[in-house]
Amino acid sequence: MEHKDLIDTLNKLVSTCKDGEYGFLSCAEHVNADDLRRTFNARAEECRQAAAELQSLIRQNGGTPDEGGTATGAVHRGWVAVKGTLSGYSDLAMLEECERGEDTAVARYRSALEESLPADVRPVIERQFDGLKRNHLQVRTLRDQLRAAQH
Repeated sequence: MEHKDLIDTLNKLVSTCKDGEYGFLSCAEHVNADDLRRTFNARAEECRQAAAELQSLIRQNGGTPDEGGTATGAVHRGWVAVKGTLSGYSDLAMLEECERGEDTAVARYRSALEESLPADVRPVIERQFDGLKRNHLQVRTLRDQLRAAQH
């Protein structure tokens, strides 16, 4: 893998993590249930830590890490606010939005893992991807439980 391509791939994942951090924090602000707020805040912290770990890998590989999220992430966060206003910031709406954001993150990590990553980078991306899939499942399960409770 070319050096520039590696740095670009890692920076895309940093942006993905930052999008997740901001998205979860935004959703945490708008949920009513304390347990969901704690879950979203914990997921945001995990995203922050993952971004920091990736930024460290970028520096170790001679690159300059991006600091912010993506334009898509900004739209996602804006959409959270719009959807929240329209739906009265229901906990179910926030879970659905978090799941949508996690869908995007899963796709970006899967794409990165299809590349020929260096031996020191691949295990980090695989470990983060495993955590992301667990988080995604948790969000989906919480969403399904809340849907079932409302019907």
